[in-house]
Formats: sequence, C-alpha cells, structure tokens
Amino acid sequence: MTPAGHTHGRIAARILLFLAQYVHAGKLGAVYAAETGFLLHSAPDTVRAPDVAFVSAARLADLSAAAEGYFPGPPDLAVEVLSFSDTYTEVEEKVVEWLTAGAHVVVVVDPRRQFASVYRSLRDISILTADEVLTIDELLPGWSVRVSDFFA
Repeated sequence: MTPAGHTHGRIAARILLFLAQYVHAGKLGAVYAAETGFLLHSAPDTVRAPDVAFVSAARLADLSAAAEGYFPGPPDLAVEVLSFSDTYTEVEEKVVEWLTAGAHVVVVVDPRRQFASVYRSLRDISILTADEVLTIDELLPGWSVRVSDFFA
C-alpha cells in the first residue's frame, strides 16, 4: 500500500489530536493512530486499519492486559480520511465493512469538498459542511469540533 500524502496525514493527525486530548482528559478509552489493525473477522482473517480509531473504556476493560497483535473486533469509532486516489466505491465498502463488523460510528472526512459524512448505520447518515460542528454524544459525550478545524 502506498503511503498517504501530506494533506491526508496532516488532517488525520489533527483529528487524532482533537479526539485524543478529549478522550485522555475524560478517561473515556483509547485513541489509535493509522496502521493499527482491527481484526474484524476470522477464518479467513479480515484486518482493517482506519486513519483514526476510538475504543471505549468499557471495551478495553474486557481486553487482557497482555493482549498482543491486532485489536479483536472493530473500534467503536472509525475515522477515514479520503485520499485523492480513493474512489467513492472503495470508501463506501470500508464504511459498510466497519458498520457490519460492529463499529458504532464511522466518519469519512473529505478534504476536497471539506465536509464530513457521519454514518451511525447504513440508513442514518449525516453530511456536515465545514461550518458545522461534529458531535458524537453516544460515544464521546460533550465532545465537539468544527469540521473546518480538520482542514486548518
């Protein structure tokens, strides 16, 4: 797989920063950077790595402290930042895969159009413009960030 471009990496890092600061301060769970593998299915193994991920403290409590390897199961929140080479079909497939594996929310950030699509299910989809505020109260109560801040 080809490494992401600088715009993609900068946006993913900003999202991770906003999310990690809030999660750490509230002891809400753990935030994971790109390249962290999540084992969605076994036999055959299906491992995916979102650009940013969040797993709740409750789910982490069930994880063995000595656990190694890929995270067993999907994150609660998966964030995908579109690369200029991504097709919408590829991204749609990722969203479906995350949600059917059990992720609660998937956010797709589009640098070209400067908006974020929030998928809570395959039928509950919100599209936020740069001027709107992203909240995910069901996972991160009180957290909010203006979509334009991802692109600053």
